[in-house]
Amino acid sequence: IDPEADYSVILNNKKKCKAEILTRNPINDIAIIKINEKNLPFVELGDSAGLELGQTTIAIGNTLGIFKNTVSIGVVSGLSRNIQAIDSIEQSTQNLKGLIQTDAAINPGNSGGPLADIDGKIIGINCAMVFGAENVGFAIPINTAKKDLKDFEKYGKIRQPFLGLRYVPVNKKLQEECGLPVNYGALVISEGFPGGEAITKGSPAEKAGIKELDIVLEIQNKKINIKNNLQDIIQEFKVGENVQIKILRQGKEIILPTILTDKF
Repeated sequence: IDPEADYSVILNNKKKCKAEILTRNPINDIAIIKINEKNLPFVELGDSAGLELGQTTIAIGNTLGIFKNTVSIGVVSGLSRNIQAIDSIEQSTQNLKGLIQTDAAINPGNSGGPLADIDGKIIGINCAMVFGAENVGFAIPINTAKKDLKDFEKYGKIRQPFLGLRYVPVNKKLQEECGLPVNYGALVISEGFPGGEAITKGSPAEKAGIKELDIVLEIQNKKINIKNNLQDIIQEFKVGENVQIKILRQGKEIILPTILTDKF
C-alpha cells in the first residue's frame, strides 16, 4: 500500500466508494480496508487448512487492469509454497511463506482478488505470479487473513510477535570474512547511525539480555539459517508466548528466556 495514495472500491453498479485503510500486515501483504456503504452482498470465507492437491480453484480479478471481473478456473497445484515477491510500488522484496499454488490464470491486475473453491467460498487472496512461466500463480491462505481480522476486531490492529534486534544472517562467507565460530544463525549488529541500534530499548531482546555481537543460534529449538531466518521463525509464535533463545557469546552457548511482545 502506498501511504500517499487514495484508494477507492468500485461496486458492480460502477459506484465509486472511498476506501479507508484500517490496518495492514506488511509481512503477509494483507490490508484491511473499509467503505461506508450498507446492505452490500458478501462472500463467505472458507477454510484454507483443509485444502487438497487437485482441488478446483476459481480466481477472480481485473486482468491487466483492463478486463474487469475476469474468471479463470484451475486446481490447487501446491501447498505451503515459499517465494520472493517484488513489490512494484515500494520496489522492495518480500518473502511470502505458506502460499497456495494454483494453475488458475493469475495475471497483473488480479492481485488482491479472491481465490474461491467450487462452492464459492474464499480460500485465498491472489498475490503473485511467476513471470516467464505459464499457469503458476500464488495466493495467501484465507486463514491468514481471518487471523488478522480477529486481531483487528479484538485489539484494533494486527498484532505481530516482536523480538527487537537488528542482525545479519550468518553464512559460510560471513564466517570466513569475520572469523566467526559458526556458519549459521543471526549476528546481532547495529547499523551505525542514530536509530539503528542493535537492540531496541524496552524490547524482549533487551529484557532477555541479548547484546550486540551475540549470535542468535536457535529460538525454541528452531535453528536459524538461510532457509529459516530469524524473522520467519519469530512469526511462527504468538504475541505473549514465552520462548527460549539460544545465543553464542564469546564461544559460549547461553539460553535466554523471554516473552515476545507486539511491535511497539
